[in-house]
Amino acid sequence: MPQQAKKTLVLSIYFVLAVSVLLVFWQVGNFDFLSYDDGVYVSENSRVLNGLTADNVVWAFTTGFAAFWHPLTWLSLMLDCQLFGSAPAGFHLTNLFFHLVNTLLLFAILRKTTGSLWSSAFVAALFAIHPMHVESVVWISERKDVLSTFFWFLAMWAYIRYAKKPGVLSYLLVLLIFALGLMTKPMLVTLPFVFLLLDYWPFQRKISSRLLVEKVPFIILAIVSSVVAFLAQQGSRSISSFNALPLKFRIANALISYIKYMGKLFWPARLSPFYPHPVENVSVLYAVISAGVLLTVTILVIRFAKNHRYLVTGWFWFLGTLIPVIGIIQVGSHAMADRYTYITLTGLFIIIAWGVPQFFSKWPQHKIILGSLMIISLTTLGICAHRQTSYWKNSLTLFSHANQVTQNNYLAHNNIGVAYAKLGCYQLAMESYKQAIKIKPDYAMAFYNRGIVYEKLNRLQQAMEVDKQAIKINPYYAEAHNNLAVTFGRLARWHDAIESCKQAVKIRPDYAEAHVNLGEAYLQIGDKNSALSEYNILKSLNSEFADNLLDKINQ
Repeated sequence: MPQQAKKTLVLSIYFVLAVSVLLVFWQVGNFDFLSYDDGVYVSENSRVLNGLTADNVVWAFTTGFAAFWHPLTWLSLMLDCQLFGSAPAGFHLTNLFFHLVNTLLLFAILRKTTGSLWSSAFVAALFAIHPMHVESVVWISERKDVLSTFFWFLAMWAYIRYAKKPGVLSYLLVLLIFALGLMTKPMLVTLPFVFLLLDYWPFQRKISSRLLVEKVPFIILAIVSSVVAFLAQQGSRSISSFNALPLKFRIANALISYIKYMGKLFWPARLSPFYPHPVENVSVLYAVISAGVLLTVTILVIRFAKNHRYLVTGWFWFLGTLIPVIGIIQVGSHAMADRYTYITLTGLFIIIAWGVPQFFSKWPQHKIILGSLMIISLTTLGICAHRQTSYWKNSLTLFSHANQVTQNNYLAHNNIGVAYAKLGCYQLAMESYKQAIKIKPDYAMAFYNRGIVYEKLNRLQQAMEVDKQAIKINPYYAEAHNNLAVTFGRLARWHDAIESCKQAVKIRPDYAEAHVNLGEAYLQIGDKNSALSEYNILKSLNSEFADNLLDKINQ
């Protein structure tokens, strides 16, 4: 093919990939914030809503809020608010922008390293529109997913340059990008392992001790990031109580999840933002079968590795990058999550994109067969992804769908309740919370949300009871302590309100709303000095509530 024609073809592929992404995901510009974590990350986060200020930048680098240390993720959200305001459209479209860039980067990386135009394009197309990737793109709270993958692919691009022409500066560039990526999401801790896989294929670098030694600084950074992530999760007490489960159940669920992820690659149906953990009901038989499947595939991959090196890179990319999130150390109460496949399925995409053409290579008219399969599969996936994206329009559409495709989904019931409560449909909200508690009697958040509704309905005694129940389940639930303080305040029990507020700010020292409530409670008992102290704390937090409290102090 003439050089100019080849260049035109490559540019056309870039264009088609970009258009495909936009066709599937452009609808997100009209989507709302979700009741599931979007308040924590954006819509109720005063730091983010205030934009990029000096204080907020310092906060981003020093906080473990939301159970992660990811300063660059916070800064990107703040920048969005600075540029586009606090409406959800700007945040959604920025997520979409990063996904589009990630898609184009992946195509460029694979084309440059393998020289295979169509296989590289097919991997990028699968990455672009696979329904399993919808969650990472359309959920504002998953900015860390699309942003960390942007740095992941940038680091791979820099590593290509280093592998072809080693040098100190090119090496340091890879290390710098890797460090920046770790500041968006600790998922990048597996990237040094992927570098080794790339050394094997497609780089085919000579295996030597040097390849291992040059990864040591990356491994050290990965260990540091893992420790920081663990401390952040411990500090927020987000390490799941599910870790109290015997290790055998967590391993069993992890093995089954590997197979489920593989299954959803080929049949991406019944997707949900939350899959309830089976706890001790996990099937040991399914786990044993899953282990057997994984072991068999691994043996076959090694068996055919000599003539099909891409099998090793693809398979161990999939297995290895899932390890931090497969549930051996459980964070949250989910069994698995679609968002965890955003980078990991790339390994299986590689196996499909290089393996299927080899399988059909000796068939008559194999190019027509492959082209037809590519068009049919990508069209089908695009339609499914577009439909899956539509469910994320708002909390009601998303979690109503989640209830249809999963069983005993207490989190879905709870979030439907939150959506109804925001619409003022308190009776429907209460029914949803009751369903959540019926499924999971120790679900503190549902009790807390019931307390909010009871308080709005002026049923203060019941509000107090469910808040206390939430605190009994989770003594470190700062929001429940604060909500109880509000109820005490409405009952004019100011000393009790003060004690509850103190508990809230002890758990979360930067909890601005609790500091406001504490300051107002102090004023009610005539303690202006203590109220002024709360004002000073609010000023240090750069809270918009500070001036309101000062006005009340000066009255």
